[in-house]
Amino acid sequence: MPDTISETEACDLLTRLFRARGYAIARNVQFREYGVEFHIDGWDAKARVGFEFLSSEDDDHDDLTLTEYNALTTAQRRGDLSLFVIDEVEPVSKAALAAEANEFLDEVAAATQARLAGPRRTGLKKAAKKPVKKAAKKTARTTAKKVAKKAAKKPVKTLARKRAKKRSAKR
Repeated sequence: MPDTISETEACDLLTRLFRARGYAIARNVQFREYGVEFHIDGWDAKARVGFEFLSSEDDDHDDLTLTEYNALTTAQRRGDLSLFVIDEVEPVSKAALAAEANEFLDEVAAATQARLAGPRRTGLKKAAKKPVKKAAKKTARTTAKKVAKKAAKKPVKTLARKRAKKRSAKR
């Protein structure tokens, strides 16, 4: 299969594609998260996006067990990271790998935009509501303080007046 790509060629191609999309890919990074530890072929720690090409060339199949792969998949479903994993078991051409990687990167970009759009909308609504609530709370507190002051003053004045009236009535 002359069109099949090696791990080195695949990682070089993926690095170029990911960097073209704005990711600061570091190569062969030690990954230690979610109970998983292995050397990842390409990783942008800040964006939490990367790729791993599983091959017998680097004994990657032994580094990343099925349990560890499932842990990474679970983290990816939660949105904690985005990891493009390719297995050499199915031979891949450069064109097919590039197409799959671009599809993956499109999905990551769409998910990132959706995540960023959600909190902004919610944040604006919360920001608009918060000052109103604070003002209402301040007004309520101020009113409560005024009522408490009046209530505290009234009984004292009333009792003083009653006593004064009783004394003047007795005389």
